[in-house]
Amino acid sequence: MSKRGKKYLEARKRVETAKRYTIQEAMELVVGTARAKFDETVDTAIRLGVNPAHADQMVRGSVVLPNGLGKSVRVLVFAKGEKEKEALEAGADVVGSDEVIEKIKGGWLEFDRVIATPDMMGSVGKLGKILGPRGLMPNPKVGTVTFDVARTVQELKAGKVEFRVEKAGIVHCPIGKISFGAEKLTINFLALLEMITKLKPASSKGIYIRSIALSSVMGPGMKVDPLSVRSV
Repeated sequence: MSKRGKKYLEARKRVETAKRYTIQEAMELVVGTARAKFDETVDTAIRLGVNPAHADQMVRGSVVLPNGLGKSVRVLVFAKGEKEKEALEAGADVVGSDEVIEKIKGGWLEFDRVIATPDMMGSVGKLGKILGPRGLMPNPKVGTVTFDVARTVQELKAGKVEFRVEKAGIVHCPIGKISFGAEKLTINFLALLEMITKLKPASSKGIYIRSIALSSVMGPGMKVDPLSVRSV
């Protein structure tokens, strides 16, 4: 078992492990206990009352965080003709078709998000074994297979995040940087939670939002009372 650092242990003393904090209290603790020398990412883990093994209970989607993610996102767009020009004007970092596909087959992976127009998916599908395991494969369910490339590029650049419930019924998702401060991070978190709530499957019975936790990548986790979030 690995040993925790001194800064982590000091931060841990400020957290009551049995307590369920309000979202405001938890966010202030996350920001207040961050001690890393770099601008840490803040993550949330939301456990849902769903069984992802059932196709009708899969929760997957995307949301534009109001305050962004605090990092530069390199966007690749697979498009041709007018849509290629549209993507470049919208700020895409790389735009192309077959030549980019061959470049990726050769090992090039200098991009963070991928968009494709529907007519390109026949060719992009050949990259499934490369892009799929990295979570980079364009998908119509999260809006990255679209002819509206300009809007999608702008959203990704502005801080659009994708989320998907895992086998254990938990959604993990980044919501910004420590430097944002508690208020902006809370606004981002609530935008994410609102979208997850909208996507509640009709077949999901009982309590949908089971538990919520927040943490910076190097800091201790804070448990949030789901009832307190509803009031917000």
